[in-house]
Formats: sequence, structure tokens, C-alpha cells
Amino acid sequence: KANPVSLFIEKINKAQADRNVRALVLRINSPGGGVTASDIMYRRVVQFRETRKVPVVAIIEDVGASGGYYLACGADTILAHPTSVTGSIGVIVQTVSVAGTMKLIGITAQAVTSGKYKDMASPFKPLDKDDLAVLQEIVNTFYERFVGVVASGRPTIAKDKVRALADGRVYTGEQAVKEGLVDRLGYMKDAIALAKERAGLERA
Repeated sequence: KANPVSLFIEKINKAQADRNVRALVLRINSPGGGVTASDIMYRRVVQFRETRKVPVVAIIEDVGASGGYYLACGADTILAHPTSVTGSIGVIVQTVSVAGTMKLIGITAQAVTSGKYKDMASPFKPLDKDDLAVLQEIVNTFYERFVGVVASGRPTIAKDKVRALADGRVYTGEQAVKEGLVDRLGYMKDAIALAKERAGLERA
């Protein structure tokens, strides 16, 4: 199966090399994913904008949350369907421990590690305060990066307001427009029409 990030990069590369491409429309329908995947795609869109200097319009369809919204912030304009869900600005590291259940049924697990944190967040032991502190620092670092991406992509929103909006909640398309996370409501045809208008094209 092809890697979706690699496919995305290939498509952007092709668009950048084609001088007939006068605008780019990003069709987004994603609840997000890994921080690195989101950042790779976002950075490539930003590089495309800087290199080609053509309009880039993102259209959020069903969902453009977390990493999906991160990517949308690479566009110069964001549209969202009226029934879309967007936002979810934040970072999560999920851990699970089955240590209590294992103890009840008489099973023990012992990891042999090369360092104190090598088995951090292992499901076979409770998450201790030292592990939690390491993970929280990582989450905080990535969160600050996400806030910076949103602040850069949405320059009309003050950074303190971005931080207030970035508590992990999701927003409807209408709420996102009201808060400035999205420029306007619309559909794919509206995104294409806007891209044509910004590029000064009558036909595309």
C-alpha cells in the first residue's frame, strides 16, 4: 500500500514543476494523524506557496481536525463545509496499562532494559510520575509547535486567542468561521471558483 504522505508530496512536486498550474486546491477530509506526517505535508505546502507564489485554497469537507487542520493552515485561505468539523488543536499521547489485571490473574512481566526510560509507557507497568513528566514535556513541545503553525496560518487571530481556542475541542464550520479558524463556509465548487478568481482565471 502506498504511503499517503509520500503520495501527497509527489502530487505537490508535480504541481510545482508544472508551470500551467496557476492555483492549488487542497481537499481535506481527515481527523488527523501523527505529528510528523502532518508537519511534513504542511511544510511542503508552505514551500510550494513560497516558491510558486500562486493561490492555495484548502477546503475542509467532512472533517479537518487535529493534523487535518494543521495541514489546512499551510493554505492562504481555508473554506469549510457548513456541516464540517474542524479544530481539535492539540496533541495526545495515549497510554494503557494492564498491570493491574495481570496481577489479579497471577501474571508478572519484567523488562530488561538498557536505560531507565526504555520501557516508558509499557502496557505491562503503571505509568509512573517520571515517565509522565517525560511524555508531558514532549506533548507540550509539539503543542507549542501546533499553536505556532495556527498563529502563522491565521495571522488575524492573536496568539493568545489561538491558545484559548487550542484546548482540543472541535468546532463546526460555522463556529470555526466565527472564531477565525476558517475564512468562510463553502463547498468544493466554491473553493475552485475562489482559486480561479485569485489566479485571475476565467477557465480552468
